[in-house]
Amino acid sequence: MLSFASDYTTGAHPAILKRLGDTNFEALGGYGTDKYCASAAEKIKAAFGCPEGEVFFLVGGTQTNQVIISTMLASHEGVISADTGHVNVHEAGAIEYTGHKVIGLGGKDGKLSAKAVEDYVKRFYGDASYEHMVFPGMVYVSFPTEYGTLYSKKELEDIYGVCKRYGMVFYIDGARLGYGLEGFSNDVKPCDLHALCDVFYVGGTKVGALCGEAVVFTHGNAPKHFITQVKQRGAMLAKGRLLGIQFDVLFTDGLYFEISRHAIEMSEKLKNVLKRKGCMFFLESPTNQQFVVMEDSKLEELSKHVSFGWWEKYDESRTVVRFATSWSTTEGDLAELEKYL
Repeated sequence: MLSFASDYTTGAHPAILKRLGDTNFEALGGYGTDKYCASAAEKIKAAFGCPEGEVFFLVGGTQTNQVIISTMLASHEGVISADTGHVNVHEAGAIEYTGHKVIGLGGKDGKLSAKAVEDYVKRFYGDASYEHMVFPGMVYVSFPTEYGTLYSKKELEDIYGVCKRYGMVFYIDGARLGYGLEGFSNDVKPCDLHALCDVFYVGGTKVGALCGEAVVFTHGNAPKHFITQVKQRGAMLAKGRLLGIQFDVLFTDGLYFEISRHAIEMSEKLKNVLKRKGCMFFLESPTNQQFVVMEDSKLEELSKHVSFGWWEKYDESRTVVRFATSWSTTEGDLAELEKYL
């Protein structure tokens, strides 16, 4: 079946598989102490202009979100997110499971605004009984958002400014970071990120790796005994080489950005396919996720040949669905999709 369901439905970039095979019989230290993890960490810091940063490799996105949020918040604090944010909707209560409330705020096209965050915090501290409430200790955004939209550099600066004024951590979920940075309308450069937040992660699972995410603490601000806490929360691989080798390949000769750019180019061509077929777009996305509104009867027939993401109901007879391109999407995939549409 033709798949546009997500950007992690295929395996891994061939260069990664080759390197894993080439190094298979090397005996290396475990838990991220190997030379490939060290090399990958240095390459990531260089790519993001963050020489003083601290890099850690974790197994997956949900684990990464849970670990970062639970280790950086005090027990009485929660995390502010857009009400459509991944941690608020699609992580099975993983954040609440650690005892930290997700504070969902309304946004536009999946995005929080600095004003919405500041208004909420002002209301919180303006309540005489705020000590009986969950304190806002962190702001979470994803780049891109769940709807494929992007924050501008100014928008991120403004949110970070609010966080600094009120002593909150600003965390950027980069599960699809490569696709955001290569988005045609994006004005955030890789070297900007370290000055725009306290912590972000570089997604591997959705951007060409078999699995894994690289967490970057931007200001030498990793929580105390972070590695111990990663292991405690089940997000550490004994064979840390698996993650280190993959990220070492991704950040050699700009491969991470090259394959991300390919997905964006395919997404622009996907837009043209959808337009030619008269599809109604739900919103404008400059990244690798495209959202369209389609008749349920059409979707039932299409689903026999193509997998896609069911997103939300639009009305009684129509549904918003997502088509996602990835590092592995081909021109042939697009031609076949057009035939089925």
